[in-house]
This record gives sequence, C-alpha cells and structure tokens, in this order.
Amino acid sequence: MHLVINAVNSNSRAAIVSHRPAILAEIRSVAAEQEKTLAPLTDDLPLLDSGLDSLCFAILVFRLEDLMGFGPFASAGATRFPRTIGDLVALYDEALA
Repeated sequence: MHLVINAVNSNSRAAIVSHRPAILAEIRSVAAEQEKTLAPLTDDLPLLDSGLDSLCFAILVFRLEDLMGFGPFASAGATRFPRTIGDLVALYDEALA
C-alpha cells in the first residue's frame, strides 16, 4: 500500500512524492502490536524518544522494506542514519524518489 501526496512545482511540473502516511501508519502499527506507548509523531521527535525499542525498529525497517520494495539501509554506501521521525521520512522519500 503506497500512500502518495503529489505537489506540483510551478517551475517544473514535477510531482513530489511523500511516503509519510505509510511510514507513520507502520510506526503506529508496530507500536500497537508490541504494546508500546508512542510519543506524538512530529518531524523533530528523536527516534530514541519515540517509545519504540530496538526490536520495534527492526520490525519497522523490515516492514517498510517489504511495503516499499526497497530498504535505504541495505545499500553498500549507506552512511546516513536517521535521528528523528522527519529524518526517517526524508530518507525513504529521497531513496524512493
């Protein structure tokens, strides 16, 4: 399931795609299944303060890779790791653009 938001730039007519809704839905799903209480999911929320533990993050990354058909952490040159919810969304948006 891909949830997409399209925006059109007046200069380029190119569509901008955001996977934010799908990512946030998976975060909420994993938290509920693992009986974790989430902090409000804002862009500046540090992942370590989200309420998810390391098992939850492993499940989340696996599910997002399955859902989107790509895992940005799997590339050999992956050196950027997200620190916040916004960083996580941006990492997937950039990798799947």
